[in-house]
Amino acid sequence: MAAKDDVISGKTWEEFCDALKRAGQQVLRPEAAADELTRAEGYRYLTRLLRIGLEMHLEFSDPDFPGFFLPSHETGKIGADNPDNRYAFAKISGNNEYVIRGTRGTASYFSIGTQKGGYETNGKMEPTGFIDGKDLILDSEGRFEIVLSQTKRPGNWLGIEAASNAVIVRQTFLDRSTERPAQLSIERLNSDAAPAPISAERLQNNLNNVARFVEGTATVFANWAQSFIPHTNALPPQDQARFQAAGGDPNIFYYHSAWELADDEALVVHVPRIPDCRFWNLQIDNWWMESLDYRYHRICHNQNSAQRDADGGVTMVVSHRDPGLANWLETAGHKRGTMCFRWVGAKEHVHPQTRVVKLKSLIEEKRA
Repeated sequence: MAAKDDVISGKTWEEFCDALKRAGQQVLRPEAAADELTRAEGYRYLTRLLRIGLEMHLEFSDPDFPGFFLPSHETGKIGADNPDNRYAFAKISGNNEYVIRGTRGTASYFSIGTQKGGYETNGKMEPTGFIDGKDLILDSEGRFEIVLSQTKRPGNWLGIEAASNAVIVRQTFLDRSTERPAQLSIERLNSDAAPAPISAERLQNNLNNVARFVEGTATVFANWAQSFIPHTNALPPQDQARFQAAGGDPNIFYYHSAWELADDEALVVHVPRIPDCRFWNLQIDNWWMESLDYRYHRICHNQNSAQRDADGGVTMVVSHRDPGLANWLETAGHKRGTMCFRWVGAKEHVHPQTRVVKLKSLIEEKRA
């Protein structure tokens, strides 16, 4: 009865708006720059998290009637979203069983995992099950079905636990213009009912989860960005368990760090050798761990787009201006941010080497 009264009186909405205000404190953290661009992007980031949160915890929140939506995309970004990825996300309950149906498509890499937790609760999205696209059983048309359950099933099976509450799909493209994405649907097994109309109690709970998601997600990745400061302009290997606990793919080895460049400087990232792997890329992000706008700027290179060095390695250059060299990555008006390098399914992890140089010297080297 209290929820009904609060919704009718407007109290629920007022408390939701007040809770959203608290998330703004993450934008004002002292280690985050106070310039116009960083602040403007920070507050836009919160609105993007709000949009994602509304999809996740309101529109697609019912685990009895799940549906896939995009948790990161061109204008909604979380935790160093991969510009070469297409993500899909669905809410589930470990007490139910589900089936995912789809066609494989031609994306270079494809994986589906189940998770528990959430940025709105414990700041983690820990894995509870995983299936690699290369292990899927497909029919002659590339179609598949995957059963999600606590008990193992024959054929394509994805494990869940009692605490499982989400499914995350990753499709990684070498070249989006030539590869075809998978087509996916999810439904609960053994149910032919229709969802009930929204209740006051459900609305109140969902809006509380949305507000906690916005603040929790902003806090998790603001903490990450702060922790990268001692490694600015370097890409050292770090604790992979931390990245996996935040929802990382178990086939991926991540390097996260920060970067900062003066107007006349360039960051040179050299990978001396490319091991046998299924995918790699380097991306440049803003301070809030959002990939820079890859629709209009070259902020990412992978094995398809990067030009190899004569010795087989790869050298990439991050700078504010085009040095006229291969594999330039644009800072797109940013002086400072974060970055991510990843190996996917690599037989070994060759650590990237970095150095900061004067941009003029690189240009002179090219002319010499």
